[in-house]
Amino acid sequence: MTIVDLPARAHPDEQQIAASNDQLKRRRRREYGLFALLVAPNLLVIAVFAYWPIIYNAFLSLTDWNMIAARPTFVGLANYGRTLTDPGFHKTLWITVVFTGLIVIGSLVIGLALAFLFNLPLKGRGAVRTIAFAPHILSGAAVATIWAFIFDPGYGLMRALIEPFGAEPPDWMNNSDWALPGLVIVYLWKNVGFAALIYLAGLQGLPKELDEAAAIDGASTWTRFRSIKLPLLAPITFFLLITTVIGTFQAFDVIAVMTGGGPGDATTTLSWSIYNEGFQAFNAGRAATLSIIMFVILLLVTTVQARVMERRVHYR
Repeated sequence: MTIVDLPARAHPDEQQIAASNDQLKRRRRREYGLFALLVAPNLLVIAVFAYWPIIYNAFLSLTDWNMIAARPTFVGLANYGRTLTDPGFHKTLWITVVFTGLIVIGSLVIGLALAFLFNLPLKGRGAVRTIAFAPHILSGAAVATIWAFIFDPGYGLMRALIEPFGAEPPDWMNNSDWALPGLVIVYLWKNVGFAALIYLAGLQGLPKELDEAAAIDGASTWTRFRSIKLPLLAPITFFLLITTVIGTFQAFDVIAVMTGGGPGDATTTLSWSIYNEGFQAFNAGRAATLSIIMFVILLLVTTVQARVMERRVHYR
């Protein structure tokens, strides 16, 4: 008798597993396709309006172009060499750092103090919070116009406040010694309300049990603030630190209306210098170089802040 070997048939369970795997793979492909279809428009917008300008700006920083010639002339790293060795750039960078530092420190300190004040059970605190936050939503041009009137040495509000004491107000925006402090005051008035309300939201979210337990143990108000509230507010402080540094570095509108970078170059920040080089001197290569330098500085500052704060910030 001859024995014939028949082909082995797959076990029914194995067939079901294979079919199930095929269905799972097809479903995943459909999900990935749907995901790509939904995400593609957003990625396209981000690529066109965020990443492409950075790439093209980096290219322009390697060229010499007056925005009139048909094509830019490639000069390599010459723009960076001239910029980094220019004493005028060093002064502009220093003014930007001082300007940013004063506003960041002032916004955090005054904002935190106002947040504690707004958190007290006082009558009318809702209206006061609204008034404090209102300048933040005003346009920079409107804020600059208001403060240009306040600072006016001839008929401004500042003169009316100082004159009864027998003092003469300085010519804020036309005096190189007072122009930068004047801008700092304006930007603090515009931004401190935002910091105060963000801190207030953080204060109202703190666990009251810790503060009450510390008070029962005899801890003073200052000790409870320094050892309990301030560490718990670290995530809020980190957020405000990052956003205020980036926003202040890019400050432009109030400077454009109130001082135009002057008098002289007393208020010429990096953002104003970029505008001046690009749209007044028509030096696209130099303007792009300054933009890339600002981008690198902000990237480094943000990275350092994140690395330092991640060791000290604890999210509950």
